[in-house]
Amino acid sequence: MFVATWILIAIHWGGALTGLFAFVHALLQRADAYSAADRKTKPIWMLITGGATVVLTLFEFWGGGMILWLPALVAVLVYLVDVRPKLIEVQRGGRNW
Repeated sequence: MFVATWILIAIHWGGALTGLFAFVHALLQRADAYSAADRKTKPIWMLITGGATVVLTLFEFWGGGMILWLPALVAVLVYLVDVRPKLIEVQRGGRNW
């Protein structure tokens, strides 16, 4: 039982650190890159990733908090998997074929 508790704690804080990384990345990007990448604006993504980070920190992965924790993790992962690569591509100049 002791190992299972540590695994749950690692998942909980891993999600919170992932949210923090996404928030800091969104904070450091240029505002015009979001519109150039055809994504929502910088303030919206800051709100999404910041709010998700707060939820991932305050609510637990296990128990009743999962109903808020899981959608927050999904929001952060959408930013990391969809928005972040497009922002990087736009800021590097994209493909010039």
